[in-house]
Amino acid sequence: MPQFEHPQRPFGSLLTAMATPFNDDGTLDLESVHRLATHLVSLGHDGIVVNGTTGEAPTTSDEEKRLIISTVRRAVGPSVKVVAGVGTNNTAHSVTLAEEAAAAGADGLLVVSPYYSRPSQEGLVQHFLRLADATSLPVMVYDIPGRSAVQIDEATLIKLAANPRIVAVKDATGQVGAGFAKMVSTGLAYYAGDDLLGLAFLAGGASGIVSVVGHVTGDLWRQLIDSVDSGQLATARRLQARMLPVIEAVVGHGQGAVMVKAALEALEVLPGRMVRLPLAPATEAQLGHVRQALEAARIRPLHSTRPESA
Repeated sequence: MPQFEHPQRPFGSLLTAMATPFNDDGTLDLESVHRLATHLVSLGHDGIVVNGTTGEAPTTSDEEKRLIISTVRRAVGPSVKVVAGVGTNNTAHSVTLAEEAAAAGADGLLVVSPYYSRPSQEGLVQHFLRLADATSLPVMVYDIPGRSAVQIDEATLIKLAANPRIVAVKDATGQVGAGFAKMVSTGLAYYAGDDLLGLAFLAGGASGIVSVVGHVTGDLWRQLIDSVDSGQLATARRLQARMLPVIEAVVGHGQGAVMVKAALEALEVLPGRMVRLPLAPATEAQLGHVRQALEAARIRPLHSTRPESA
């Protein structure tokens, strides 16, 4: 089978937007942060995104964000990229978070479009450029109009690509065809931001995926990415089909941060599924649905023998 040219991968190829573990009283559980990060590396991740929406960044303090970055940095070592979410709808605050992320050991920054404020495209340009100039770290722009209310235009991305520190896009627009066109026109590395569309983006030349279900299917995502790289698309399709029940249960059956903690509890990676308000923990019914999905995908607790192939 022919080997295909690998796309540029400034942050690796398999990243998961890591959940933030909390104790039963809602305080930050740094021991579980460390354990979860090492778990992700054991599943084949070469990058981890912290302090994103799945990490409940809107409800963690700046000091907690710094502690999460430094803890994950120590846990994964120098070979795994640590990408810190620093985007808010306050540019000045985002700059502060970027500076603190760099000081805490992050390798890159994930910057989401300012949510709720509905800035113009020129406002987006100035926001992202201000963040790119805040540190020497490379930046992944996060386009998720379903949550930010504003999509980043292709012309805007072309302008941003002229900045040498803006190197990648996390695409959660749901528009795969448009994503292919932007890969060509911008020259930026593209990362799928939707587990359901990961294979489609990868087959079209994306650099990798920023997953949510990778918390529990990371080894399958690693096999899928390697299969696409080697042109074994039939194998990649089988792996995606195997993951579909888990994708549906985690990101199609409730809020991702809530449901992935239920999955991690079911697999005994985390001791509980505490989240912070306004999120509420997964119900017993939701936990049962997740358990059924994991069983359907033949994903079992860590003490069980875990299948290695499709």
